Amino acid sequence: MPFLNWLKRRLVVIAGLLTLAYLLLPNVIVTVFSFNKPKGRFNYEWRRFSTEAWQDPCGVADMCGSLSLSLQIAVWATVGATVLGTMISFALVRYRFRARGAVNSLIFLPMAMPEVVMAASLLTLFLNMGAQLGFWTILIAHIMFCLSFVVTAVKARVMSMDPRLEEAARDLYAGPVQTFLRVTLPIAAPGIAAGALLSFALSFDDFIITNFNAGSTVTFPMFVWGSAQRGTPVQINVIGTAMFLLAVLFVLVAMVLGNRRNKQKA
Repeated sequence: MPFLNWLKRRLVVIAGLLTLAYLLLPNVIVTVFSFNKPKGRFNYEWRRFSTEAWQDPCGVADMCGSLSLSLQIAVWATVGATVLGTMISFALVRYRFRARGAVNSLIFLPMAMPEVVMAASLLTLFLNMGAQLGFWTILIAHIMFCLSFVVTAVKARVMSMDPRLEEAARDLYAGPVQTFLRVTLPIAAPGIAAGALLSFALSFDDFIITNFNAGSTVTFPMFVWGSAQRGTPVQINVIGTAMFLLAVLFVLVAMVLGNRRNKQKA
């Protein structure tokens, strides 16, 4: 019975660790197979250990070019969606205007709408406008669907802000710009950062909307999909592993900096 009591006390922790392990399992498999030396074109069966793919990650034609393009689109889509989403969030929370409820509902429509519907709608819009499909149509489409996620993250943060802090800044003769930069923006920064990170991940990873509106432009997810039809080079696993490790490193650095700030405040 002592074991059952111990299990009951730690059931939530064990369930959480098992869920985390299940979520990380695909990343582990991708990492392991980045060191594989496949016999044929497909990297689906383990043959033998090799670091050749890590020594030459751009050894596959056009792969690093598509990766660079995806990173550029993700960065610019993140900047555009974050700036627009932050302004929309403040407008929806701080101001009252006509059709505010309708705007509030429409903002969340891309999150509820199936991606294929939004992709086809955007493609129809671009074709009717006579726009050439390529980098700019992909960028506009990515900003469109990332906007909702930024608004959701920033709006939640803005709604939880204490207006008395801004009032105190104004009482101490701070101007509107000074109040925004030194009080409002630092408080809203965690929500803005969360929206930006989510936008970057969604934009870099998107395939359906990109595939509809890319024309002859090939992003990294489209390259991976095309490679899967002919053969999956090990370098794809290398790039995936590198991106995963960079994301983990970024989170760890953010946690360390956050802990230091909390200790300094204490």
